[in-house]
Amino acid sequence: MSEPILLLLSGPNLNLLGQRQPEVYGTDTLDDHVLASTETASSRGLALEHVQSNHEGELVDAVHAARGRCAAIVVNPGAFTHYAWAIHDALAAFEGPVVELHLSNPAAREPWRHTSVVAPVADGTISGFGSMGYRMAVSAAADLLDG
Repeated sequence: MSEPILLLLSGPNLNLLGQRQPEVYGTDTLDDHVLASTETASSRGLALEHVQSNHEGELVDAVHAARGRCAAIVVNPGAFTHYAWAIHDALAAFEGPVVELHLSNPAAREPWRHTSVVAPVADGTISGFGSMGYRMAVSAAADLLDG
């Protein structure tokens, strides 16, 4: 029997982690975060798949492809957090747990970052914990799957 799959989605500009505003987002690269997430998922009996895109439609397609195939989704939507209703709608149609993730704390930043269109369709949000957030979000999704 294969392990349940957790889908990790990474939105726009996250491919620049480690280079882009390290004072806000830290020095770890996206590959570092994916590795930490994979290790945490594996320790919880989950396989991890990762998709990063700077294009909203590709992330929507990834959520659609996860339906009936993946057990849970952890999503760091990046700037799509604040306006990507298509991602909201796709996540709303996903049957399993959804955990929203942010390295920084959007509520402590510019006012335009305070609104999340993803939060209403997520089971919870992990934000402001930097690189620890990835491990926390994967663990939260695993806990939700465990009931």
